[in-house]
Amino acid sequence: MRHFGHIAPEVRQRLFHQEPCEFDTGSPARVLSAALGATLYSPATRPRLADDIVKQAGLGVVSMVLCLEDSIDDADVVAGEENLVRQFADLAGRERAELPLLFVRVRTPEQIPDLAQRLGASVRLLSGFVMPKFTEERGIPFLEALASAETLSGHRLFAMPVLESPELLYRESRVETLEGIARAVDKYRDRVLALRLGVTDFCSSYGLRRAPDMTAYDVHVVASVISDVVNLLGRADGTGFTVTGPVWEYFRVPERMFKPMLRTSPFLEGQAVELREKLIEHAMDGLLREISLDQANGLLGKTCIHPSHVLPVHALSVVSHEEFGDAADILRPERGGGGVLRSAYTNKMNEVKPHRAWAERTMLRAEVFGVAREDVSFVDLLAAGIPG
Repeated sequence: MRHFGHIAPEVRQRLFHQEPCEFDTGSPARVLSAALGATLYSPATRPRLADDIVKQAGLGVVSMVLCLEDSIDDADVVAGEENLVRQFADLAGRERAELPLLFVRVRTPEQIPDLAQRLGASVRLLSGFVMPKFTEERGIPFLEALASAETLSGHRLFAMPVLESPELLYRESRVETLEGIARAVDKYRDRVLALRLGVTDFCSSYGLRRAPDMTAYDVHVVASVISDVVNLLGRADGTGFTVTGPVWEYFRVPERMFKPMLRTSPFLEGQAVELREKLIEHAMDGLLREISLDQANGLLGKTCIHPSHVLPVHALSVVSHEEFGDAADILRPERGGGGVLRSAYTNKMNEVKPHRAWAERTMLRAEVFGVAREDVSFVDLLAAGIPG
């Protein structure tokens, strides 16, 4: 699979200076963690789940979470497990079907080895498990269960802990909780693909819900948690992990209080005024703003609960031609001693040593999401990815 693999090859050639790389479930963890992109959640109880997965893969989805936790009723857990086993068997029989990376969000550690065993041969389609309300105390049993399931199945499985517990939110327990999480995930570093932020649960602790014309970063009690998570767990010194952006909850806005957050000029230049209006109508201007802030704050990828959110996440994850040029200049071997140089676009200073970690991360993003041509904007990428 690859990002933007659902669009025609000739269109990709027109859009990309460097096309996104191909990857699969066996690719290195560093590639998969960066390539998760917009991870689409779906209840595990959906009766045509296998068909849904194949359909979404054909529309550009590269990672999905099949949820047995908050998205389904407590009474439906057993039925959801049984449905997962049936649907995976169905998918395993579709030899030519291209599938996204598939994860299962469980409720308890015991579900992990149990499901891995019940899946049988179709466990090869599973990339790992999502672990809710993760702290050191609650998380270690999940990680131990994952290691056991991997040994029993003989299949590599990854963990994606969700950071969403009240202990992490509350000021008096945050540092201790974060330090505990850091110990737990470091012990199982090779198996932890990414850390996910459960901002909806954070908001619920204070009876809050962000409006569609606001981002998670406008809710200061939430923004402070994101900041501290990145501070301790997202460092670029080799100790950090990929941290993904919070879910965006809205599909359509019936009434708005504030002006749209999308500037008109990029859409005029791309002759895509109708696209701008459609994005605003479906609350995508807030989503695009939040994706940009995610990236500015060190997050990569995003939890998504609606297919329409996938393309905006991927379009804004593509590395611009300018970013790529700056990163390449900074990483030139002859620049190893440091120094300062003017950007090839003559609009900024590139300081080799301080900007090196940014350049390395940018190159990884360029590998999995591609590099846009010099005259291609995110508007062009959005327009090209929308089904005709």
